[in-house]
Amino acid sequence: MQPLPAIREGRGADRCPWGVICVTIHVDLLGCETRFIDTGKYVTRCISAPGAKGAEGEHVFLLHGGGGHAETYSRNMTRLAKVCQPHAIDFIWHGMSSRPTYSDGPPRAPENWLTQFTDQLLNLMDHMGIEKAVVEGESLGGWIAYDMAINHPDRTSKVILNTTWGMHLDPEHVHEGDSDLDALRQTSMNALLNPTPELLRKRLEWLMPLGGVTDELVDLRRALWSIPETRTALIEYYERLFAPNIAEFYWQEADIVKITCPTLVLWTDKNPIHGEDAAHRLEALIPGAKKHIMRGCAHWPQWERPEEHDDVVSRFLLGTL
Repeated sequence: MQPLPAIREGRGADRCPWGVICVTIHVDLLGCETRFIDTGKYVTRCISAPGAKGAEGEHVFLLHGGGGHAETYSRNMTRLAKVCQPHAIDFIWHGMSSRPTYSDGPPRAPENWLTQFTDQLLNLMDHMGIEKAVVEGESLGGWIAYDMAINHPDRTSKVILNTTWGMHLDPEHVHEGDSDLDALRQTSMNALLNPTPELLRKRLEWLMPLGGVTDELVDLRRALWSIPETRTALIEYYERLFAPNIAEFYWQEADIVKITCPTLVLWTDKNPIHGEDAAHRLEALIPGAKKHIMRGCAHWPQWERPEEHDDVVSRFLLGTL
């Protein structure tokens, strides 16, 4: 039998565990299971890989960013499954998970629209019989990872802060890119109101301006954002995200220093909004934190350079980083 040709080329090239070039999300997820888990409170679409068992085989929840979906981590699942039991989920109001009514609770209240994401994860863990888990959060997912580490340390064994958002860091140490926020707002709303391939590609290229946006990823995002209920829910999500009072929901440095679980600050050299200075500041604030800066990546490092991401995360999980 002749070997398969190396079809995927350029930035983002990756290999499956079997050594064959992976050219689609479907192929990347071979061996994984997609479930719709109904807890009675939420329905969560969850992609899981049968992972490592025993002491090293921790459950790891992979949380995507705003507007995203579980396939954000499609290039990582089978490789991470060598050292853990990974689960990538669709957040509520995203993808194909349920769309509950948004809470109007104020900032710092036990229940508000952002803590609903945390409640979804805790509720899912309860349903799956998982007492404690590792949480990796990218962008919005990192916002929720902070909540897990700060307010639910009994349920969080380790945390991976992947190009996170939702924190206010000392401006003497960290510059925040306001123009990046404006671009995110504009590209997100344009694509939601008119989900054409061109506008969706522009939105995804905000995440990955260095390359990596495939036609398949555009098609997937278009299919999900074209679901009427999801589109309506996401429009409200972005309206809340860019509301004048959103900074009142941000984590402060006084909150972040309370993180006590093992922490990996996973950043990139081209991350929008918060650059490398944010990673340095987070490392300084969190006791014992590890830090790794991925070069040639922007806001989706797990997709842009999956092998490096998975190597760093695996070594962190195994305690060898």
